[in-house]
Formats: sequence, structure tokens, C-alpha cells
Amino acid sequence: MTNTTGIPIRGAVARSGAAGWVRRHAVSLAWLLPVLAVAAAVQLWNMSGTPQRIDDEGTYTAQAWAITNLGELTHYTYWYDHPPLGWIQIAAYTSVTGAFARYPFAVEAARESMVFFTAVSSVLLFVLARRLGTARPTAAIAVLVFALSPLALQYHRTVYIDNVATPWLLAAFVLVLSRRQQLAGFAGAAACLGIAVLSKETYLLALPFLIWIAVRRADKSTRRYTLSVAGAVLTVIGGGYLLLAAVKGELLPGAGRVSLFQGITYQLGSRTASGSVFDGGSLAHQAAAQWWALDPVFIVLGSAAALVGLFLRRVRPIAAMLVFLLVFMFRPNGYLPVPYVIMLVPFAALLVAYTAERAVLVIAGWSRSRSRLPGGVRRTFGIAWAAVTVVALAVAAPLWAGQLRGFLSSDLDQPMQQAERWVGDNVPKSSRLLVDDAMWVDLVKAGFARDNVVWYYKLDTDAAVERQSPNGWKDSDYVVTTDSMRTGGNSSTDVAEAIRNSTSVAVFGTGDQQVDVRRIHSEGETAAEQAITKAADQRKAMGTELAANPALEADAGTRSQFRAGQVDSRAMIALGQVLADQRVAVDRFTPLTGETGQVFRRVVLHAGNAAQATRVERILDAMSDTYRPSTVERHGTELVVTYAPIDPTTAPTAA
Repeated sequence: MTNTTGIPIRGAVARSGAAGWVRRHAVSLAWLLPVLAVAAAVQLWNMSGTPQRIDDEGTYTAQAWAITNLGELTHYTYWYDHPPLGWIQIAAYTSVTGAFARYPFAVEAARESMVFFTAVSSVLLFVLARRLGTARPTAAIAVLVFALSPLALQYHRTVYIDNVATPWLLAAFVLVLSRRQQLAGFAGAAACLGIAVLSKETYLLALPFLIWIAVRRADKSTRRYTLSVAGAVLTVIGGGYLLLAAVKGELLPGAGRVSLFQGITYQLGSRTASGSVFDGGSLAHQAAAQWWALDPVFIVLGSAAALVGLFLRRVRPIAAMLVFLLVFMFRPNGYLPVPYVIMLVPFAALLVAYTAERAVLVIAGWSRSRSRLPGGVRRTFGIAWAAVTVVALAVAAPLWAGQLRGFLSSDLDQPMQQAERWVGDNVPKSSRLLVDDAMWVDLVKAGFARDNVVWYYKLDTDAAVERQSPNGWKDSDYVVTTDSMRTGGNSSTDVAEAIRNSTSVAVFGTGDQQVDVRRIHSEGETAAEQAITKAADQRKAMGTELAANPALEADAGTRSQFRAGQVDSRAMIALGQVLADQRVAVDRFTPLTGETGQVFRRVVLHAGNAAQATRVERILDAMSDTYRPSTVERHGTELVVTYAPIDPTTAPTAA
């Protein structure tokens, strides 16, 4: 567009270009945008409720938070267990969007970033399907399978750096299939693969298959040059990680320092193997069983589609990659990480949709692909595969509906949230805590000193933490156990001892979701049990005397609770002072949330009139610091008296 002087108007040209692009891709956008909206909505809805937060999520979240809030690469010593680019990207997202400030729990902010990375992956999967020759509806179906499979949704919601690497890997495949500007496409594909690998190192397994596509598509006259440039780009990006370690003086092992070499050695050789998938007691079997429980239909159909794809020339490299990744799982002595499946999901979804479309085209006689098989044989195979796909989808529909209903309505993370609030409200901020990393950021933000919130894994694996804990577990005051700590923490003697020499003070949830706040007894299990028994006996004696007080108005059940020693000794001593002055009624004791089975520390009192209620308040306020309640809430003549939690080994003493 030009003005009257004939000079082009740059903004108008840009608007015209953008409008032109939208017009050219209007049909594709009409298919893509609705499924993208569905994918994002399903992942966002109840993302903080299901699944329950796990330790790995907390680690990546804390590392991202450390970058933006502490100016450090990680919240502990970075030891090259994974390249850092994955959580650097999470940090970038949360910094740009202010996500950490918008959520009460830090992992929720990181989960929001997973929605973004999954949305980008969905767009790229659509584009990749189109570049492989599928129709737009087929590409949209691939995106829906990728987004809505319960297997996919479970891991897309979870904060894994694999989710950060996936869009880069998909972008690499999209670019290597570029129809124009092959040199730029190949170089871009190499760059994207490099970023994917520096986000999660296992994505390097895709390299041979990208090379396969590149070699097959490269122009023969420029093949050597374009592939050399792509290889150089990938080498430079990988070399950047080596340079980081070298600049920090941590490339090679040395006394008193971490090293990249040690990190690689750990990942490739010294890490404890997961065992065989076929061994019912192995970690590999547990991971595969978890995948199977989420979506057996998609696993079977995706695996079968990969085998079928080996016979379809256009998707053969992708099918071969998926088959390779599946076979790779079954190596007997390797390590199989739980999020390994994330890399497989988009390509399985793509092949399910692609092979189904090919089957329909063959049946209808519209397929133009070259084949040595007679048309009748091809049609028979097409009918068979179409039937398999239809049956699989019919079986999957009710399974998916039930699973998705749980994702959208269940609050599995509630026990974790309740435990965090309980610790924040009831544990002194000077306390030293052993915790699941999923709580680390929240507790530091709640006011606990950074060095006093100890990720249990680091207690005896990080030299800096060991220096802060010369006595090991005995230097900690509380341990908050989750499923990951109760299972994974068994490898640490210090963590196991902390749990064994501790007493539960608050429990939230049940089963795998249970979170248990435990008071550590540095004097040891035997001495603690003796002290707890002595304290209970003294409460029983005190409660028996109080239950017989004629000024006490209480039903038989309440008096029985006193005599059983179930009431906090401080509350009984304070109540004795009140009863010496006037009559007062006491409600039946009920536990606070999470404290079922614990000593009752909340007392509901009823005075005869307002003046008597005021006198009760004054008596309670005049108590010494040891026996003064933490809160007294008055509602007319009713007073709700609450004491702070107390060490269960503490015996009552006279006021």
C-alpha cells in the first residue's frame, strides 16, 4: 500500500501481511483453535487439585523460583543431574506472567507454565501432522488424542522438564520437514533439538531419526553442506553446556566440588537401575503399571500404530523412533524415569490419527501412495486397521470419561495443602524441617529460614546441607512425610532414622495421598516413648481430678475424655484456675483438622452470663506464658480456647 507520494506505508503492509496470513490459513485455524481451546481448558480446570503434587514437581518449581527470586541456578548445589535449560524456561514463563505471585502454592504457578508448553506442543503437533500430508480433521484428532488421553493429561499437568522439551522436539521435526529454505530448516531443526536436549537429556534419543528424515529429504546437490551446518549448530549448542561447566571449574571431578563428568557418569552408569519391566517388584514395573492404569487403550493402540507406521513411507522414521523408544524401555539394567512416556505421547497420537486416515483412504479408494501390494490386499488391511481403531475408540470412550471426570473434580492435593497450612500456622518459624521438595518454596515464603527447610533428599547427599547438620537427622525438629518420602526416602539412613524416631502430630489424607507431620525426638525412639507414656499418665491423673470437680458442667463423654488423658495438660491447668473462680460448662472435645488421635488442644467453654465470660477471659489472659492460650475467640458467653501444639513428650507441671 502507498500514500499519494508513492512511498510504501510500512504499518499498512504489515497489517496486510498479517491479514493475508490469516486468510490463507483460515481453514486450518478453524480446525486448530477449537481443539486448542479444549486442550487448554481441560488442562487448566482443577489443575491444582489433581494429581497430587510430587517431589519432582517441587524440585523443578523450586529451581525455577531460585532463578527469579534468589538469583541462583538452583535452590541447592547444582550438581549437573540435568541440564538447566528446562527450569530456566519455567522461570522465564513465571517471571513474564507473574505466576508465582498469583497462586498460594508455588507448584500451581509452574503447572500453569505446563499448560503453556502443552498448548505450544499442540499447535506444533497439528503443523507436523499437516506436513506429513494429513487432512486438517486428522491433524485436529491427533491434537485431541494428545491432549485428552488420561495418560497424557496426568503428565502434561505435572511439572516435568520433559513437557518443556517436547515442543522443541516437535519443532525440530516440523522444521526438518520444511518445504522451502532447506538450509534454514535444517539449521533450525538442529537448534531446536539442541534446546530440547538441554531441557531434558533423554530427548537426544530422537537424533538418529531426525538425521534419517534430513538425509532422505535433503537436496543431493547441497546435502553435505546443509547437514554439516545443522551438525555444527547442534554441536555449538551442546558445547555451550560444556562451556558452562568449564567456566565454573566444574567440568572434571575434583576434591570438594561437583562436576559435569560426575553428573553424566551418574545418569549413564552409577544410577541405581529401575530393573525389568517384567519384574513385579521393580521401579520400572511400577512406572509402566502407572501408565497402564491411566490409559491401557491408548498404550496398545499407539504401539500398534507405530508398527503399522513402519510400512508407511512418509511416517516411517517417526514410527521407527516410537518403536525404538518402546523397545528401549525393556533394557534390563537401565533406569526408566516415570516421565519417560511424555516423549512418546505426541508421536503415538500422531500415528494413531495418521494410520486411521490412511486406512479410510485405502478403503475408499482415494489413496495415491505407492505400494507393491495389490489393491485388494491393501483394502483388506485398511478395513482391518480401521476396525481395530474403531473398537479401540469405543472401548476408550467410557474409560476416558471416567478418568477425565476424576481429573476435573477430584482434589487429591488437598492433604498437601492442609499440611502446609498446619505447619505454617502451628510450627515455630525457628524450627528445622525435613520436607518433600514440593513444599520447599511455600514454607520458605511462609517465613521459615531457607537453610531450615531441608529437602529430605539433600540431608546426606549435599555437602552444604551436611555441614549445617553435623548431627544428621537429630538437628531437625519436624519431618513432613509424603508418599515419595516414605518410599524414596528409604535409601537414606538419616531420613529413615528421622521418621523412625518421630511422633505423628497431624495427619492429612489417606493412602498414597497421606501427608504426616511428625515431631522428631533427638533423644531417640525409646526415650521418647517413655516420656510420652509418662506425660499421658500424668494427664490421666490430672483429668480424673478435674472430671470430679463439682464446678465443672460436662456430660459423661466429656468427663471420660478428661479421665482418659486426652486433653492438653495446659488446657486442664487453665480450666482448673477458671473452675476455682466460677462454674463453667465444657463441650464435648473434637479434634482439629488433621489431629484425630492427638491430644485435644481446643476447649469450648460456656459461662453463665457476659460478666462471667469476661472474668474467664481475664483469668486466661493472666496465665503465665506456658499456660496462656494462643487464641481465645468469644461469641457472647461462649469462648473457644485454643492452644498451640506441644511436644508430646512434654509432661504437665503445676501452674
